[in-house]
Amino acid sequence: MNIREMLESRERETLSPYAARAVESRGTLTPRTEDELRTVYMHDRDRIIHSEYFRRLKDKTQVIISTSGAYRTRLTHTLEVTQLARTIARALRLNEDLTEAIALAHDLGHTPFGHAGEKAINRLVGGGFHHSTHSLRVVDVLEKGKGLNLTLEVRDGILHHTKGKGRMIDDRVKPMTLESSIVRICDSIAYINHDIDDAIRFGILPPEEIPAECRRVLGDSYSERINTMVLAVIEASIDKPHISMHARVLDTTETLRAFMFERVYESPPLLREIEDVFHVIEDVYNYFHRHPDLLPARFKAQRPEDVGQHIIDFIAFQTDSDIAVLHRKVTAAYSDISQGELGLSE
Repeated sequence: MNIREMLESRERETLSPYAARAVESRGTLTPRTEDELRTVYMHDRDRIIHSEYFRRLKDKTQVIISTSGAYRTRLTHTLEVTQLARTIARALRLNEDLTEAIALAHDLGHTPFGHAGEKAINRLVGGGFHHSTHSLRVVDVLEKGKGLNLTLEVRDGILHHTKGKGRMIDDRVKPMTLESSIVRICDSIAYINHDIDDAIRFGILPPEEIPAECRRVLGDSYSERINTMVLAVIEASIDKPHISMHARVLDTTETLRAFMFERVYESPPLLREIEDVFHVIEDVYNYFHRHPDLLPARFKAQRPEDVGQHIIDFIAFQTDSDIAVLHRKVTAAYSDISQGELGLSE
């Protein structure tokens, strides 16, 4: 028995009957050689961590667009989601490796400047761009030019993590695994709380304006709210075939999330940032529509009808600082310039 087989045996013995076991995975898009050391979900996790798209999350905005290290980035958000999700998965005896892989990959397709960048791209292309589906495109196609060939369970978790303004727990949304459902709810728990923290630090949310009922039920501090929400998920879900949350805590958390949309995500300062980001992304998009030959080889389209998609792939790949530099170059010249002058790597 090698180490992987030993780990698979341990899963059979210790995990909940509702857990996704690695040995029962539905597999990958193309066959993959079994690893002697790692289960398939551990292998997925490692492929994600070592990917270029994962590294680039460190310079992509979460909510507050800033060069200061004081605010969350898309990478630190991802790590916070992962930590919360693993805590819940461990308490429920679900598969921590699968949970971790989904959480680490869930935002790989995010654009520069976070949701502001996502909204800007949607305005350019008339809707149809969403970071969850683009994250799936990253792991299926774009990373390394061939994708990461992840398991179906991880790919399903990436696709189902997002909610928009929809409810955190929605019986109409049926992810393949409970591990996926954990990441879906932990994504909200993480961003609600760390975005409150960042909005207070940024000066757009006085802490005393957080609704009194939310403070009373969930707690006054970041750590108190996190603890209340995580405990409510564990207690409502233990030994059950679904992931839930105590009703009072869930309703109050939804109230707090709606408050954040009104006071932070759709506040005048952040809406102005969206307009600024739109002009940056529009200028870069239009430039490469005129000069698609200047795209790096990995983003060049083979067919004219695919040019728009490949430009979006290229823009979504950029970090905040990458696209800011690129924007300065294309707007300064806005004429025929070489790939070398743009500083684009292959």
